[in-house]
Amino acid sequence: MTGETRSGPHADRSPTESGPGSAPVHGTWEPRPAARWEDAFLSGNGTHGAMVFGDPNDDRVIVNHHRLVRPNGSADARPPELADRLADVQDRLLAGDVNAGEDFTDFRPLLWVQPFHPAFQVRLRRPAEEPRGYRREADFTTGVVRTVCGDRRGEVFVSRAEDVIAQYVTGPGRAAEVTLDHRLPGAPADLAVEHAAVHTPEGALLTLRARYPGSDLAYTGVTLLVTDGVTRPTPSGVRVEGARSMLLLTRVRRHPGHLDARAELRALRDLLPGPGHGAGDIEEAHAHLLSRHTALHRAAYLRVTLDLHADPAERALPGSELVRRSKSPALVERLFAAGRYHLLSAAGTLPPRLTGLWTGDWDTAWSGAFTTDANLNLQTASAAAAALPEVTEAHAALVHGLLPHWRDNARAVFGARGVLAPAHTDGESGHLYHLSRAYPLHVWTAGADWLLKPLVDHDETRGGRDPRLAAALAEAALFYEDFLTRTDDDGHLVIVPSYSPENRPANASWITVNAAMDLSAARHALCTAAAYHPGPGAERLRALADRLPPHRVNSEGALAEWARPGLLDSYDHRHLSHLYGVWPLDEINPYDTPGLAAAARRALELRGPENDSAHGHLHHALVAARLRDAGRVAKALDAVLAGDFFHDSLMSGHYPNRHVYNADAAHTLPGVVIEALIQSTPRRLVLFPALPAGLPSGELRGIRTRFGAEADLTWTPDGATAVLRPGRTCRIELRTSTGARPLSLSAGEDRVLTLGPR
Repeated sequence: MTGETRSGPHADRSPTESGPGSAPVHGTWEPRPAARWEDAFLSGNGTHGAMVFGDPNDDRVIVNHHRLVRPNGSADARPPELADRLADVQDRLLAGDVNAGEDFTDFRPLLWVQPFHPAFQVRLRRPAEEPRGYRREADFTTGVVRTVCGDRRGEVFVSRAEDVIAQYVTGPGRAAEVTLDHRLPGAPADLAVEHAAVHTPEGALLTLRARYPGSDLAYTGVTLLVTDGVTRPTPSGVRVEGARSMLLLTRVRRHPGHLDARAELRALRDLLPGPGHGAGDIEEAHAHLLSRHTALHRAAYLRVTLDLHADPAERALPGSELVRRSKSPALVERLFAAGRYHLLSAAGTLPPRLTGLWTGDWDTAWSGAFTTDANLNLQTASAAAAALPEVTEAHAALVHGLLPHWRDNARAVFGARGVLAPAHTDGESGHLYHLSRAYPLHVWTAGADWLLKPLVDHDETRGGRDPRLAAALAEAALFYEDFLTRTDDDGHLVIVPSYSPENRPANASWITVNAAMDLSAARHALCTAAAYHPGPGAERLRALADRLPPHRVNSEGALAEWARPGLLDSYDHRHLSHLYGVWPLDEINPYDTPGLAAAARRALELRGPENDSAHGHLHHALVAARLRDAGRVAKALDAVLAGDFFHDSLMSGHYPNRHVYNADAAHTLPGVVIEALIQSTPRRLVLFPALPAGLPSGELRGIRTRFGAEADLTWTPDGATAVLRPGRTCRIELRTSTGARPLSLSAGEDRVLTLGPR
C-alpha cells in the first residue's frame, strides 16, 4: 500500500470505460447462421427463453420456458420413510461398521426429476436468396439477437417488461410462411399436438397445443403475427404475401386441461401501442416493446463491467474464432460478458438450470434439473458481488417455494423438525426422492445451509435482513437441534449418517460419519441463525455449534474430506464438497485459520480432475482464489479455456470438446474472475488475492462488497488502484499483498486506495 485519498460524492461514470485501444465487446457475432441448436444465440428474461439460428431463408427460434418439465411419474414421489431406522444405522456406523449405511434406504429404483424440455420452434421460411453481407450478432447490453443478410433483417429479444418473445422482421420478401413446429430432437412420438391458425385484424394468430403422453397436463404456445402484408392460413401455419415487415409475439404456458387461446390473443394484443398495422405502426410497436425491455435489461447488465485492455483485433473476432485463442485476454473479456449476460437472462421465475434457460432437445442430460449439491451455487457464484440481485431473487424464489417439501424430507428421513434440502429438483417438487446406493442424497444434511448461503451474502451486500430468510435459517437450525444427538468418545457431537457429495472414502461406503461439508454447514447454519435471531435462543445455538468436532488434517497434510479418524480420502473427484469452509464460507482462510488454510491448499493440490467436468475445474479455481493461489486459479481457468468447452453461442459444454450442453462453465467463469481480483466479508476486504499472470492489466467496475461499498479496480504491472464507494459507515480490515491494516469508511465518502507494483 503506497497511499490513499478521499473524494467527495459518488461521481457518474460510464459502464463501458476502457483502457488502451477499443472498448470491450459487449456481445458476440458470427459470419454464418447456426447449424446446430447448441450454436444458436440466446435471449431470455428469466421465464421465457429464445434460441435464434439466424438463417435468412429458414429462420428458426426455439421457444423455451422455465416451467416446461415433462411428467415422468415423479410429481407425486415422496421422501423415504426411514426415521424409525435412524438409531440403528447410527449405532452401527459409530461402532465402526463402514457399510452400515448400505441398507439405510427403502431400496427404490433411481427416479429422476421431471425433465426440462423445449416447447417448439417458430419457423419463418422465405424463398432462398444468395447470402449478401451476412452477420449474426447478440447484443448483451439489450438482449437483442440480430441477423442481417442483404435487405433481410431480423431481431429477436425476450421482454423483461412484458414477458413475451418478440421477433421483428423487415424485408421478408414476396412471400413467407410462418409455422409453429414441435418437431425437435427427442420429442415424444406420442405427444398429442394440435395446430391452429386464424386470421386476425393484425394478421394472424397461430397456436400449438401439445398434451403430454398419459397426462392431463399440456402446454400451449401462441404467436400473434402483426404484418402489413396479406395473410392466409394454411394447413401448417400462415402464408404472408407482400409484407414489408412483420412482428411476431410469442408466449407459451404449461397447464392442465385447456388454455383459452382467445384470452391469450387479447393479452398479446394489449402489448401493442396502437390499433394500426402498417409498416410504420409495426416499427413503432417493436420500438415500444424494445424500449420498455431495454430499460430493465441494460441497467442490470451494465452494473458491472470488465476491461482487460485486450488487443482490438482479437476483440473484433467472431466468437467461434476467439474461443480458439485460449491465452487471449479478449477471450476472458468476452466470456465474462457472455456469462454475465446469460446468467441474467436465465434468472427470473427460477434461477438457472443445468442448461440455463435453454435447450433444443427433449433429452436433456440429468433432466436439465437444478442440481443443488454443487452446480446451482457455482453458476450463481457471482450474483452478490456482480450486482445481480435478479439472480439472487430467482434463487430465493426456488428456495422459499420448496420449503414445505423440505420440511417433509426432514420428518420422513430423520424424524426431525426443520428442513432438509434435496440435491435435485425440477423447480416444482422439493421432495427428496432422487437417491440410490451410489448417490445416497437423502443423508446429505448440508443442503439447506448451502442453498441459503447465497441469500445471506445478498443480505450482507444490501445491508438488510429478509424476514423470509430469517425464518428459513431458523428452520435450518431447528433441524440440527433435533438431529445432533449422538456424541463421540471426546464428547463432540457427531453427524451421523453423513455424506460428502458425490464422493466416498477409499475404505468405506458412501454413507459415513462427519463429512467435512456437513460439519461446516452445521456450524454455519447454527451460528447464522443465532445472528439473525439474537436472544437466549441464540446462545443455545452457538453452544451447540461449539460442540461439533474440528476439521481433521490427514497424514498427507490435507484437510480430510471426512473428519472421522480412519476414513481415507479419495482424491480423484470432480466435487470439492469438503472445502465448503473455504468457499463460499469464510470458516477457513489464510488470515484467521492459516493452519487449516494450508491443509485446504494441500487438499486442493491432491485433488484430481476425474472426468474434466467444467464445474470441477471452476470450483477448484474458486477455492484456490480464496487461498491466494494465483497459479492454481490460472491452471483451472486454462483447463476450461483450452478445453473446447464453448459453443459458438458462448454457452458451454459440461465436458471438454463441447460435450453435453450445460451452463456451468458459462455462468461460473465471471465469479472466478471476480474472486481472483477482489473478495469481501462484512469485516474484510481482500484486493488482488489471486490475479492470474495472464491478465496483467485491466479494470473491473461496479463490484458490490459484503460491507456495503461499491468497488472499482484498475491494475497494471506497475501498480493498482481501488476506488471504494461506501453506502454505509463501517470499519474493516484491508488485506493486500503487503499485509493488513484497518480501514474506516464513511457512507457517501469515496476512498481511493493506491497499491504499488505486485
